[in-house]
Amino acid sequence: MMPPTGESALAEANPRPSGVPSARVTRPRAEYLDDAFGVGTAKPRLSWRIESASAEWRSDRYSLRIERDDGTTDAVVVDSDEQLYVPWPFAPLVSRERVWVSVRVRSGDGVWTNESESLAIEAGLLEPGDWVKKLISPTSIAGLNDAAPLMFGSADLDAPPASARLYLTAHGIVEFTINGRQVGDDVFAPGWTAYEKRLRYRSYDVTSLVHKGANDLRALIGNGWYRGQLVWPGNRSSYGDRLGVLAQLEVNFADGTRKVFGTDASWGAVPSSILFDDFYDGQRRDLRIADSPEGKVVDTVDELDGDFARLIAPSGPPVRVTETLQAVQLLTTPSGKTIVDFGQNLVGWVRLRVSGEAGARVSVRHAEVLEHGELGIRPLRSALATCEYILNGTPGEVLQPTFTFNGFRYAELSGVPELVLADVEALVLGTDLVRTGWFESSDPRVNRLHENVVWSTRGNFLDVPTDCPQRDERLGWTGDLQVFAPTATFLFDTAGFLSGWLGDLSAEQKPDGGVPYVIPDVLREADPAAAAWSDAATIVPEAVHSAYGDVDVLRRQYSSMRAWVEKVRGIVGPDLLWNTGAQFGDWLDPTAPPDDASRAQADPDVVATAYFARSVGILARTAATLGLRADGEDYAQLEKRARAAFIATYVSDDGHVRSDCQTVYALSIVGDLFESERQRTGAGQRLAELVTAAGFRVSTGFVGTPLILDALSMAGYPELAYRMLLEESCPSWLYAVSMGATTVWERWDSMLSDGSINPGSMTSFNHYAYGAVADWLHRSVAGLAPSSPGYQTVDVRPLVTGDLSSASARHLSPYGEIAVGWKLDQGQVDLTLTIPYGVTARVWMPGAADAEIVGNGSHRFSSLFQQV
Repeated sequence: MMPPTGESALAEANPRPSGVPSARVTRPRAEYLDDAFGVGTAKPRLSWRIESASAEWRSDRYSLRIERDDGTTDAVVVDSDEQLYVPWPFAPLVSRERVWVSVRVRSGDGVWTNESESLAIEAGLLEPGDWVKKLISPTSIAGLNDAAPLMFGSADLDAPPASARLYLTAHGIVEFTINGRQVGDDVFAPGWTAYEKRLRYRSYDVTSLVHKGANDLRALIGNGWYRGQLVWPGNRSSYGDRLGVLAQLEVNFADGTRKVFGTDASWGAVPSSILFDDFYDGQRRDLRIADSPEGKVVDTVDELDGDFARLIAPSGPPVRVTETLQAVQLLTTPSGKTIVDFGQNLVGWVRLRVSGEAGARVSVRHAEVLEHGELGIRPLRSALATCEYILNGTPGEVLQPTFTFNGFRYAELSGVPELVLADVEALVLGTDLVRTGWFESSDPRVNRLHENVVWSTRGNFLDVPTDCPQRDERLGWTGDLQVFAPTATFLFDTAGFLSGWLGDLSAEQKPDGGVPYVIPDVLREADPAAAAWSDAATIVPEAVHSAYGDVDVLRRQYSSMRAWVEKVRGIVGPDLLWNTGAQFGDWLDPTAPPDDASRAQADPDVVATAYFARSVGILARTAATLGLRADGEDYAQLEKRARAAFIATYVSDDGHVRSDCQTVYALSIVGDLFESERQRTGAGQRLAELVTAAGFRVSTGFVGTPLILDALSMAGYPELAYRMLLEESCPSWLYAVSMGATTVWERWDSMLSDGSINPGSMTSFNHYAYGAVADWLHRSVAGLAPSSPGYQTVDVRPLVTGDLSSASARHLSPYGEIAVGWKLDQGQVDLTLTIPYGVTARVWMPGAADAEIVGNGSHRFSSLFQQV
């Protein structure tokens, strides 16, 4: 194979005149927020991007300018080329303070860029003492089996408002209106956190909603995660049996005065039109009942202990309606039922437009699949997933739920005899994350697989990273997230989302370091400690740091990470082998029986000990990054000893690993759990034999699947990795695609080839864990891999075997867009690469012994390709 040649095309072909800035500062943000309204810290860190910089341009300092509400300004110049998470250089913000910050950057030749657009930053309520209103709950109504309560009060303004802010939280989920207009476009506020220790509040600018005179304030409260069913049938009130709301409306006037209104004992409560609401079972609404206190017996409210010290501002975006999909097909089932097909498995609501007599009933039942032409409801287990409406008789009534959500592609409708397709649509719900990653290849099946991964992320990242969105579960399983975190951070800006979830993990961690299996923890296990699941305490912080370059996430999580490693250090004892206690193991190995997902081929002791060594290594690197020298040395030695114990116990001299299956070799190869080249080579050869003997079908569960293609590639068998990726027979990634899947399945055979649903009681058609393969598509197929935190350096090394003729990936890194694409045509590989300022790439073309190093700009490379 001939060595490659490289040709770079600079981003700026024509040099600018001396003294004219060639770069622009864009996208200033505070912490993880583009919209820095209601930030929860007095000293928000600042970041920005630099665009249009020439290849030679280098920054050496930055200037931050602040403008305050009173018109005063200040500026600080810092000798640094940093542009991510730089420290706040001004006086700390106080609660409610609003400022505007702009950035400019100087190059080494002394020329400053123009100033960026100003970023508006407004602090939320930073101190518990800022809260003067009360958490209230109805005195008599709003029991577990009662209608959702509507609580109401008023705010009388003596003058027009200059500005107004609403600070809002709840025990339950709340929809708030002022003068009949909904506050905000988010849903399910304030979201799901470790409520006893961390209760999120949200801030809203409501200036346009209030006016001089009387203002009507109303809060409709649903059960949500606080009091709705969680985990198993009938298990309600996980956090308390009383719903409540805390609303603080602060109105500022032109004369500089402020008046505070909100929830207290003067408010009242009445039943609403929502007769029943539950995330699992659905919602029942009587539209003949007005959501108003008029004509109803008004209940008093009680003031509850709010424990304001646990109130926190959000670190990421809320749940919103992110897309609307039109129905694509109306079906009549063999039993005569009417079913709507939306063409895409999604998470959200069905919205209907109907006309009917007052008192007529409409029902919408949701499911992900059809089985034998009928709605496939068995995977829902006890979840009813049904919304019911009683019409008020108004022509063209719009029906959509408020306090529930469902995972579905199909909806069975009853009570709508003259339904037409145009009257039905689906509203897609999820945390409103910014898309940051894309992938495409020459194989449409692989592209559909990747799109399925995206849709499963969108649906399951709903305030917390859940396992599934449809059945009676929908929990933040730690094992699922830790295998998927690298994929998630590529596809979406999850920095704030995952940082918030990690804060809940720390809050829920046991005093001895045990990490619950779901976060927030509603399983309430007394002594949670399971390899791969509890290891999320170390693996997820490292993934977030790797993707976003935020050292503070390691700093915040360090005590949690250390506590978990010390917990396992106590479990393993002197031999450093984790061979006691129950384990999930290589969950959902395809050979496991439908009723026992933990009965895998991989020895659970091998899995557990490998994960122990991995977590210790992560902790050692984290300690070194944070400058904790003693800890770094201690854990580096512990990692060395744990690896040695694993090798001595589980790896033979010729590289065979105990239990001799795909997963244990994948763990060992990717973790380099060998002491000799003979072992390393032997393990790779044995893995290749197992994969070939399996007909290139997957034989791994949750633990092995994210690693298997990397292991084959690293062992020198990239052609086998591609054969496995492109295999369509079950179990494989493309089997689900060949069966028409539009999301990633929980089981390799969630649907059997005859169209029947897997007989196991645990079968989801929207489960992102196996979608972790997308990380390999990004890094190895397209060839875009971060090699230092925040993508400050990347390795571009596409794995070209001839199985695909092209592949590309784009990623909006913290520094800007990185894009790589290659094509194979007539024995030549052509690659294009775009790098933003702040990033350096090492590029290996097929056949190259050494990398070419390039900086920001657009670059082209070519090399001859020879089939191996």
